[in-house]
Amino acid sequence: MAEPVRVGVLISGRGSNLLALAEHRRRDPERPYAIVLAASNVPEARGLVLAKRLAVPSWTQSHKGLERAEFDRLLEAALVERRVELVALAGYMRLLSREFVERWRGRILNIHPSLLPLHKGLDTHRRALLAGDLEAGCSVHLVTPELDDGPVIAQARVRIHARDTPQSLEERVLAEEHKLYPLVLAAYAEALRAGAVDAAPLPGPALP
Repeated sequence: MAEPVRVGVLISGRGSNLLALAEHRRRDPERPYAIVLAASNVPEARGLVLAKRLAVPSWTQSHKGLERAEFDRLLEAALVERRVELVALAGYMRLLSREFVERWRGRILNIHPSLLPLHKGLDTHRRALLAGDLEAGCSVHLVTPELDDGPVIAQARVRIHARDTPQSLEERVLAEEHKLYPLVLAAYAEALRAGAVDAAPLPGPALP
């Protein structure tokens, strides 16, 4: 069996998608990816406790007081140390620097809680309700330097009900995220392993 693609998961909160990705691999160890690092810009993030429970190595550093590029160099050093090949953003609430994204081109996935290109950024469920949308959902996309603007790989949709609140809609969309992201990550990791996607060479040590 070919070696699994080494994945680093970036989180800022509770880590529910980290759990979904880890459980997908646990149910079938022959999945083409393995989570080798959970990294966070929030030292008190609940997802780090989850990572410890899952026996996933973790790294954390507060971004406060650091320039974006400076923080991303620290993050990249942690990824390189763990020999990460593919980065999965999972509730990572911080924009990545252009330099970081370009060095990891084709190697960063994100899951966003809207049907992109609709409702980029934050507060997506309230905005979908205010817009009178009939459907909401989530999108897995490649990360580019522009916010939530990379090519969409896959989406899952949910119908919006008349009595929906942002909270009730969020719960249903999140359930779809937990199903969609592991499937897309596995498929993308397989394609990356086969050399079937356009990706930058693996970064070496972070620049000073």
